[in-house]
Amino acid sequence: MRPALKAGLLPVWRDRETLQFGVDPRRAAAVGGLGQTAAVLSLLDGSRDRDGVIAAAAAYGVPAEAAGRVLAVLAAAGVLDDFPARMHASLPEQLRARLAPELATASLAYADGDGGARTLARRRAAYVRVHGASRTGACVASFLAASGVGHVSCADPEPAEPGDLAPAGLILADLGSPRQEGAARAVERAAPEVRTGDDGSVPDLVILTGPTLPDLTGQLLRDRVPHLALRTGEAIGVVGPLVRPGRSACLSCVDLRKTEADPQWPKILAQATFTRLRPQACDTVLAAMTATLAAAQALAFLDRPGTVPVTADGTLELVLPDWQWRRRTWTPHPACRCGAALRGAALGGASDGDAVRGRP
Repeated sequence: MRPALKAGLLPVWRDRETLQFGVDPRRAAAVGGLGQTAAVLSLLDGSRDRDGVIAAAAAYGVPAEAAGRVLAVLAAAGVLDDFPARMHASLPEQLRARLAPELATASLAYADGDGGARTLARRRAAYVRVHGASRTGACVASFLAASGVGHVSCADPEPAEPGDLAPAGLILADLGSPRQEGAARAVERAAPEVRTGDDGSVPDLVILTGPTLPDLTGQLLRDRVPHLALRTGEAIGVVGPLVRPGRSACLSCVDLRKTEADPQWPKILAQATFTRLRPQACDTVLAAMTATLAAAQALAFLDRPGTVPVTADGTLELVLPDWQWRRRTWTPHPACRCGAALRGAALGGASDGDAVRGRP
């Protein structure tokens, strides 16, 4: 082990003997009784292994037993990482510096002891394909790339229009060119090392950024490819559901639930799928917030494959003007061919405690 203090936690003294790591009580941990042994802290930068830290502490007058005790207390408090020296050596200096906030955040958020190395490795090995590259799609792609996802492609051959432009997405120079090309350039600006071509490999996750033809969603279900839907319009942003084929509600399940509440929903859906409305009621901030939350849900899925993100069997919805995210539950529909309802029945039903179903 190469002990290093967790990045992202500011050390602050509570008194002469007690050092607190972090400011917010939800993350902070205090270590008391340090006294002279506080000198050990200056050695915890990941440049030495445990024995090297203890040996170097002797130069500060800290006995080996006391230095070992400090390391044990810091580890128990959750403020030590095993410095990922191998990963750091494998990354160019500029890339390592750019991804340092991602590593620090992952280490704190997931309480990992490897400095975020495992999370970053998962992201760099992942492939995400985004369908639709207008205001939200291109932003989602660039956010994921900047967060360390190694392969991000976009599919949208339509020409870029002025209403498609947004910070972190398409820019003025992209007007008239295929949106997917502009999105690839946005990704390159954010993270030049990220691959943007669609090489035919199966994505780890597909993100759908608007009305989607049944052929595409049907193929994703057949190929067992997880996919996350998002849409914006009418001054509303919706993220979800995140479809785990055969395991959680799919987009058809949601439409069947909506049809139960409004029998005319299939007619409305058909018109909304094939009718192009310009301009859309999706301002810059709404597009950015929706894209940000969609990227966050994608990372939650990629970072921890064994966990279930909040958008599985649900949607997160933002309705202006109150700017307040709310969740709605969409349980798998027994009439849907995706099979998720049968699996849920076999497992004893859904576990979500909020609404049983959404309404259109």
